[in-house]
This record gives sequence, C-alpha cells and structure tokens, in this order.
Amino acid sequence: MTDAPTRADASIGVRLDALPFTRAHAKVLTGSGLGWALDAMDVGLISFVITVLIAQWSLTGEQASWIASAGFVGMAVGASVGGLLADRFGRRSVFAVTLLVYGVATGASALVGGLAALIALRVVVGLGLGAELPVASTYVSELAPARIRGRVIVILEAFWAVGWTAAALIGYLVIPAGAEGWRWAFALGAIPAVYALIVRWGLPESPRWLARRGRLAEADQVVARFEAAALGTPASATPPPSLRPAAPAPRPDAATTTTARRLVSLWTPEFRVRTASLWIVWFCVNFAYYGAFIWIPSILFAQGYDLVKSFGFTLVITLAQLPGYAVAAWLIEVLGRRTTLSVFLAGATASAVLFGTSVGEGAVIGAGMALSFFTLGAWGALYAVTPENYPTSTRATGAGWAAGVGRIASIIAPLTVPGLLALGGTPLLFTVFAAFFLVAAGAAWGLADPRGLALDER
Repeated sequence: MTDAPTRADASIGVRLDALPFTRAHAKVLTGSGLGWALDAMDVGLISFVITVLIAQWSLTGEQASWIASAGFVGMAVGASVGGLLADRFGRRSVFAVTLLVYGVATGASALVGGLAALIALRVVVGLGLGAELPVASTYVSELAPARIRGRVIVILEAFWAVGWTAAALIGYLVIPAGAEGWRWAFALGAIPAVYALIVRWGLPESPRWLARRGRLAEADQVVARFEAAALGTPASATPPPSLRPAAPAPRPDAATTTTARRLVSLWTPEFRVRTASLWIVWFCVNFAYYGAFIWIPSILFAQGYDLVKSFGFTLVITLAQLPGYAVAAWLIEVLGRRTTLSVFLAGATASAVLFGTSVGEGAVIGAGMALSFFTLGAWGALYAVTPENYPTSTRATGAGWAAGVGRIASIIAPLTVPGLLALGGTPLLFTVFAAFFLVAAGAAWGLADPRGLALDER
C-alpha cells in the first residue's frame, strides 16, 4: 500500500541526513518550537482558569470538567484531520493555519459571558491545537539529520515545558490579580494568531514532502539552503545532478495517494503492530497526563491551599518538566526510543502513586516534580518515535491518527476526575493514572526503534 522510494526521493533524504546541525535547522526548530510552546501555554492556562471559574461562576465539578474536555473534543478531530491535510497540502501550511485557528478562538474566549459559549470556543481552540502538534513533529522530523533526529524532536517537545511554565506564570501573576484576570490570560493566548504569519512566510516546506509531490525543483532549493548554511555560503540555484531534469519523476500515484489509502496502509501487515502499539501508548499517556495536570491546581485548592499558594505549587512542579526533557533528549540516542520511553513511563507510574499518597507541602511538591519530570520526558520520546514509524507518504497521517486516538482519552479523563475523587479521593485517582502509565510502558515495546536510521521515504 506504500510506494517504493524513487531516486529523486532518496537523493533528498540522503542529502538531508548527511548535513550537520546548522543555523537553518536551528531556525526550523525554534520556529516550530515557539508554536509548540504557545500550544502548551493555551492548554496549561485552562487548568488555572477552571479553578477560578469554579468559584466565580459557581460551577459544579462536572461543569468544570466539560470546559477541559471540550478542548480535547476539538483536539481529537484536529489531530486526525490535521495529519491527513498535512500529507495532502504540506506540513508548513497546515502548521500555520492551526496556529491561526486556536489563537483567534483563544482570544475570543476572553469575551465570553457564560459556560456554553466558553465550551463552544474551547472546541474550536482544540481543533487548532490538536492538528498542530503531530504536524509540527512530522515537519521537524523530516528536516533533522538521521543521527540526531530523536534528540531534535525531544528538544522540540521541550518547548512544551516553556509554554506550560508561561501558563503557570500567568496563572500565578495575572489570574489572581483581579476578577477579570482570567480574561486577560485568554487575551494573551491570542498571540499564536500573529505568530502564524511568521510561520507561513519564515519557514521552508518539508523537502521530503515536496519531492513526494513531484515538486523536485522546490525540494532542491530547500535542501540547498540547508547545505549552504552548513558551508557558510549562499545557496546555489543549480540543481545537483541527482535532481536535474533527467532524474526520474515520482510514480504517478505517489502525489495522488487517496485519504482512504493512507488510512488503510496504517493497518497493513507491515505497520499494524506499530499502529496498535502507538494508539495504546497515546491513549494511556493522554488519559493519565491530562487527567492529572489539568486538575492539579484545583485539587490543591480543594485540599485547603489558597489560590496563590496552589498556583505557586503548580509553577514549581511545572519547572521539573525541563530537566525531564533534557535527560530524555540525551538518553533517546543512547538507549534508543523504546527503552527511553518505557523507562520514563515506569518512572511516571511510581511518581503517580507517590503523589496520590503524599501528605504535607514538601512531599506534595517533591512527588509532583517527579511526576512532571518523568511524564514530560516520556512525551518527548513518544513524539520522537511516532513519525519515525511510518513512511513519508503516510507519516503525518499516522502521527495525526495516533494523536487523535490519544485525544479521545484526554476527553474522557477530565470527566472521570470528579467521580474518582468522590469515590476514593486523591489516592484512588492517581492509582488509576499510574495503571494507565504502566500499560503504556508495556505497549511501547511494540514500536519500531529506528535510532540513527534514515527515514523511510516510501
């Protein structure tokens, strides 16, 4: 169900993999990473806003859950559709559109006057957020040299910690400042709408995708810019011999692969175990991560800490995400993708149990920091390995659908929290999260581990 790589496709891949990490790579990584950070900031903000709105709007736990889950409803659809669109229309273009969608919808959320309007806008926000993440990881993965590709994707994922930390700072400094503080927080969340223009015109399209679409001259121009950055010289306009007109064009059906064919290819004998394993890992990690981190500020507030202190604790816990990413970025090229992912998920399992049974400020903060460290390190490894498990023709589709399945769990998880808390309190809640992390750790061993290998150009 997939096409064999043509000589032109292979040439593009070989040239990209032969490059050192250059200023051009740094521009792509930083440009994509800032979009990733803004995504995280938006997701993180809602956890603080919910805590305030429970008091201001006299919301029940179930109503508050729907504010969180509404965004994940949109993210489930966005992740699935975004991957398909990126395989059809290009990585950069879809990336820019997703930023615009969720930036405008977040800004509009600052003006809402009731629960229904906020929930509706959170669905729209989720459409953009859900599509952006798998598209961005696919895009950066296709430009990174093979020998450091995993590390580069983990660094990209580390921008999530930057964005979540920004959300925690806004939650700590802006939201408690007044009754309208949560509206100002949403207004700051409109920044991605402006940044979308920078992404659209400041970053190149994926040359691997361009080559698969038969746009060989454009693909060569992009690669030539990276090669020139490596040499410190202006990019040459002369195509190398492998991409001159005599080179064979891609197969006629390579540029017109249907949506149905891309979806079916995920379940062919070659990919079915990978797809099933990815969907299980994505589902379980999303359930445990979003169930925990969306509710942590509210859980702390309900345990008797005042608003400022509970938000301050959350800020400190969030800071532990950065070293988690740093360690994962190192280990992923040393131990490999599967081992790194499984180790971090096992650490998250133990940390969840500890957090659920912790008593006292020091214990809560320590267990929370451990949970942050291991969970976000696992996210980094997961985003690195996901696009690597599929060929170029279905890479964004495969990554997008895995993320989309995960978003189903992120819809369910916030809705289950009030019931689990009522049934068995924080210990039961975080034991359930630990069980999901443990299942994910086992499923990780069904993935391919292409450490240091060239991406599949089919």
